[in-house]
Amino acid sequence: MALPMLMDWIPFEIPINTAMIAGATLWALGLYLTWGAGRNWLIEQLQRWFNFAERSLYTSVEEYERTREAREAQNAFYASVMSILPFLVLGALCNWGVKWGLGGSWSISLAILTVFTGAVYALGKQNSNE
Repeated sequence: MALPMLMDWIPFEIPINTAMIAGATLWALGLYLTWGAGRNWLIEQLQRWFNFAERSLYTSVEEYERTREAREAQNAFYASVMSILPFLVLGALCNWGVKWGLGGSWSISLAILTVFTGAVYALGKQNSNE
């Protein structure tokens, strides 16, 4: 027996603009690749905040120290995943601004150009650090 689709349960239609989603995520990827120092700073700050917030959950110092390494690794993962959200917001704003100013096709085209430029910049920066 097949599970019913979500649209069968909701009595109204939810419009999904796939071009907006694609443009925003492409812009977000381009910005994420280009702003390496800002991205690393954001990940570090989120990781510090997660570690601080989790420390307040423990009453025993021994229990906190016993599981510290695993929790810090988990918090580093969560921080790197959560660091994507500001770039998605910036990507949506960039996509909306270019779409409003130049049109929808330009927004996707400039987003793709931003991704390529960010990738070349990240590769060049990586080679210059070696």
